[in-house]
Amino acid sequence: MKYDHRFALCEASPTMRSYRADGVTMRLDFCENMLRVALVRDRVPLLPTWSVWPLPGDCPLEGRDKLSVEGLKLTAPEVSEDAEFLRFTLSGVDFTVEKKNFRITARNEKGILYADRSGLAYNFAGELGDGSVHYTRREPGEFIFGLGDKGGPVNKAGRSFALAATDSMGFRSESSDPLYKQIPFYICENSAGSYGLYYDSYANGRVDFGQEHDNYFEPFHSIRLEEENLVFYLFWGSPFEILRSFTALCGGASAVPDWAFRYCGSTMEYTDAPDADARLRGFVEKCWEEGIRAGGFYLSSGYTQIGDRRYVFHWNRDKIPSPEGLAEFFRENGMELLPNVKPAFLTEHPLFPELAEKGLFLHYADGSPALFPFWGGMAAYLDFTNPEAYAFWKRCVREQLAEKGYRNIWNDNNEYDVFDAEVLACGFGRELPARRIRPLFSYLMARASREACWEVCGDAFVPLHVSRCAIAGTQRVATTWTGDNLTDFRDLRYNHYQAMTMAMTGFSFFGADIGGFAGPQPDRELFLRWLQVGVFTPRFVLHSWKPGQQSNMPWLYPDRMDAVRRIFALRERLLPYLQREYERKRQRHEPLIYPVFLREPGYDCESDCFFCGDSVLACPVFDRGAKEVAVLLPHTESGWLLRGKGEPFPGGTLVAVPCLPGDEPVWFMSNSECGMRNSE
Repeated sequence: MKYDHRFALCEASPTMRSYRADGVTMRLDFCENMLRVALVRDRVPLLPTWSVWPLPGDCPLEGRDKLSVEGLKLTAPEVSEDAEFLRFTLSGVDFTVEKKNFRITARNEKGILYADRSGLAYNFAGELGDGSVHYTRREPGEFIFGLGDKGGPVNKAGRSFALAATDSMGFRSESSDPLYKQIPFYICENSAGSYGLYYDSYANGRVDFGQEHDNYFEPFHSIRLEEENLVFYLFWGSPFEILRSFTALCGGASAVPDWAFRYCGSTMEYTDAPDADARLRGFVEKCWEEGIRAGGFYLSSGYTQIGDRRYVFHWNRDKIPSPEGLAEFFRENGMELLPNVKPAFLTEHPLFPELAEKGLFLHYADGSPALFPFWGGMAAYLDFTNPEAYAFWKRCVREQLAEKGYRNIWNDNNEYDVFDAEVLACGFGRELPARRIRPLFSYLMARASREACWEVCGDAFVPLHVSRCAIAGTQRVATTWTGDNLTDFRDLRYNHYQAMTMAMTGFSFFGADIGGFAGPQPDRELFLRWLQVGVFTPRFVLHSWKPGQQSNMPWLYPDRMDAVRRIFALRERLLPYLQREYERKRQRHEPLIYPVFLREPGYDCESDCFFCGDSVLACPVFDRGAKEVAVLLPHTESGWLLRGKGEPFPGGTLVAVPCLPGDEPVWFMSNSECGMRNSE
């Protein structure tokens, strides 16, 4: 009966309860500080997950059973129930489940921590439209954090977002949506505490934190997903504890090599030039000439050109006569190259007929490749859920890149703009519409690239792999960045908010394109201010595409090179700290950079300051014309040293520090860190 679904127990164990009503099963799995809830419809297959993997290594290539409990920290609470209610307590939180419509409420000593919306919270029989739907209680004055790379302020309360990934070149970081990541995880902080929700899905959808109102229901949040089944994880604790639990659930982040913390160059200008080899070698020589120590260079896709088109895995030997020689030259100078690879093959690609004949592309029911606009032509996306296509990609990365000396891969343009329901994917033997798993292809692409490099270098080798699109769990195989941002002072600020949002979603090694990828050339002030921010981010990369203008390189303004060198010298001084802190934080399932309020509840969540590791407080400038930085120092017993030296300022002090664009940025180091460092 619609709007009145009476659930009855059908299966039970000490760590699980399962209930049925009207062709729907609701399952609860009891874990430490976490409850898993699954809504599974009869005769609707439950897709695997590639995101949840609370175990060493990585999940099977074909995914993990979405209801598997392997690796979960299960617990057996005392359970009481009658005809109307189910009650249990997990890690100090009391749960009540109303069996009519299966409404879940969680309370602690402060009040209601989490609750499903009254009335009907789930889409059991189509009452709430198509797909899966979940409505939850919304409280005035709450805070919402996370959701991937979403733009705007750090607090997402009151806003609505698309759940999708798209190629959003030149996006406005204040308002553009969707962007490049698809991670339906968020943390809600309300009067009773904090809870987190992760929806284990790759389907498109929308999440709403207060834009939608309905006269017949209390204030609510909602999520809608374009799939029939629904599996989500409910976490509780402090925001930091929730973040750790979610990151651990997804397998944590991969190690990165030490050189990756150095400045890395990147520009489409060099590889698009007819003398690409000379331009790239000139970059190395220019770095030495200017006294800049670089760790590597992101090799944009111009190296694959035939005419004005780009053909993945094709080397343009007119531009780069010896790929092997170029890689060796960079490595002899202490630098690595990260070649750009794209998962779509233009119809004119020399390999296209072979791949189409073998059925390795996303396709229609008759087996013909599905074609999409891509980089000035029509192209087909490789289907990474086809084991043969996956093996083909690995072979190409191995033979065309890794064996030629390119052991670190830049996986780009992998958002898979597929919306047509008739376009199919192999699904590892369970064919399905590709649109249902769009962002999953990016994870599989990055994983295949990494495995190919390991086949050449051995699995003890620590590569730097990068993926523009990401799902939860991508961190196991690749790092990421915020995509093709815009050069503008306002976007500089909102890139900072975006970074704090990504940190609250489980990312650890990431950053923005310093100076802005698209748009006008940054002026001197904006360029230096962006460097002052970027020096504290894990990924320290200048990357741009400025047709008709100079690219964003450290020597963009020769008259400001003294200031640039000061910033780069600071990065060199911070390197041992960054490398050590990243590994320590990675083991703890924590981000390297993160907002201050994670450590100090009540601190302004929109603050310009942020932690870089646990001992450095970065205080950059985001406003044109500013001449000083005002910062409220977090509380600490040991105090804070301005730029790591001098007399300590006590925690809780409001400090104003002069900072012009040409100065070293404002930052503080914990006095305890300095004492420990000096005693070593």
